[in-house]
Amino acid sequence: MAAMSRLGQRRQIVIPKEICERLGLREGDSVDVRTEKGLAIVKPGKPVDPDDVLTPEEAELVRKGEAQLRRGQCVTLEQLEHDLDRQARKRSRKAV
Repeated sequence: MAAMSRLGQRRQIVIPKEICERLGLREGDSVDVRTEKGLAIVKPGKPVDPDDVLTPEEAELVRKGEAQLRRGQCVTLEQLEHDLDRQARKRSRKAV
């Protein structure tokens, strides 16, 4: 399906009603706009919650953790809690 539209003063494009209905787009929905081989591609998009985006530092930690998992370097939550508890007990003994 093709339809003609016009680029507005602020680079806005009106997507014809028939195309919006076919894509299931409604007012306020997000769209993904990109170029490919000289064409503008507009697809229904999913908004990104800024709270769900990792900082570069967090992304690096995730990459390191994934690499450790691939190498089989992992511990269970139970083991981690045990090790943390043991460290806490050592600190409390030193403070006395």
